[in-house]
Amino acid sequence: MNVQLQIVKTDRVLSCLPSKTMKPLALTTKKKQSNQIKFIDLFAGLGGTRIGFEQACLERNLQANCVFTSEIKPYAIETYKKNFQEDFIHGDITAINPSSIPDFDFLLAGFPCQPFSSAGKRHGFLDERGGLFFIIHQILKVKKPQGFLLENVDGLVTHDNGKTLQTIIAILEALNYKVSWQVLDASDFGVPQRRKRIYIVGHQQLKPNLDNFPVQHTKTGDYIEQKKPFEHTAFTQLLTGKFTPKQLIGKAIKDKRGGKNNIHSWDLEIKGAVSPEQKKLLELILKKRRYKKWAEQKGIDWMDGMPLTKAEIETFYTHPELQQNLDDLTEKGYLVLEHPRKRVVVEGVSKRIPHTAAPKGYNIVAGKLSFPLAKILDPNDFAPTLVATEAGKLGVVTDLGVRPISVREGLRFSGFPETYQLDETNYAKAFDLIGNTVMPPVIKAVALRVLEGITC
Repeated sequence: MNVQLQIVKTDRVLSCLPSKTMKPLALTTKKKQSNQIKFIDLFAGLGGTRIGFEQACLERNLQANCVFTSEIKPYAIETYKKNFQEDFIHGDITAINPSSIPDFDFLLAGFPCQPFSSAGKRHGFLDERGGLFFIIHQILKVKKPQGFLLENVDGLVTHDNGKTLQTIIAILEALNYKVSWQVLDASDFGVPQRRKRIYIVGHQQLKPNLDNFPVQHTKTGDYIEQKKPFEHTAFTQLLTGKFTPKQLIGKAIKDKRGGKNNIHSWDLEIKGAVSPEQKKLLELILKKRRYKKWAEQKGIDWMDGMPLTKAEIETFYTHPELQQNLDDLTEKGYLVLEHPRKRVVVEGVSKRIPHTAAPKGYNIVAGKLSFPLAKILDPNDFAPTLVATEAGKLGVVTDLGVRPISVREGLRFSGFPETYQLDETNYAKAFDLIGNTVMPPVIKAVALRVLEGITC
């Protein structure tokens, strides 16, 4: 089967959830005499898929009725109940007999994505959660609904050279569904966040068209609360003491990359004083350690950021106090002395282990989450993809100073309505959910295509 990826830009800002007082609506197909459509919401999270689907039904004059919801995270369940006035949410979907699920017309699922994600180990179906797709398959096979809408990371497209996606499509088509898929970026749907995801949809009677969505862009600055009070931290005070607000806008704060758009630990002298000569040395090592020639010389596979011996450093930098500077920067924690890592395959999984036969070299201490803030947003641009481990590390420059984005701003950057309630006092849990959520505006646009041809 030849499956080709087409990334389409779209131009539509979609309204958010109907008001909190509005009852959930319901769903149907051409064969029905009423305008009610029943759906189930699996791996529900914050309910972003449900929000977008209900909005689409409302626009089609269809009544959407959620007859079954499943979610396993206690904090997500608590939040979902609060926002949808649900009395009971089913837990582990693997413990549910598909036959016991009420009849429904559409299945919605943003099934767990990490097995196919660049953030995970990309085990795919070998991963326990990757196998959750087969739970979806079993429910579709037993209940035979009119259609489905699935969301996952765009890494699914290339996983196992495309074979995983081909398998998924073939399995769904074998159930007599007409299946379409597309990779869409939330930033093209009026959401101020770059977030590419694959949407897989199917219908028994019609093949949904996921091409040529209209495009509309917004920017983060439209959603930032300029006057929101906050407590300054030692880190934000350090930032504003070293840089002006204008200098901070759009900057990443990390030691993994160089360039003018990055602020490094040595720029802040966060681990100790750094002389101009030491700063020059650190920036050269940061850049040169990425060259592929070092891997060839060491006889190992290249990796992005290899430790360099003193002799290797001397090929691009000479200074009478080189060793003293290397020792000082290592003692302060800007550099680490370590073996290069070679690639090995253990039980079919590629790993990196220290290559102890090679001499140790100096490497940048480049922990991705080293700083309380990892990036300061540009108010005239999109936010990067909010992921659970990093979403709370985005900062904004406001009239009152520099602070992390608020929970409300995180919801806005994800296309949620102002009426949506999420506890802002538990910042870590809130951003764990926001980082894993589905974008309601994109779901609405996709669902409208799936619902085409369905009449009251």
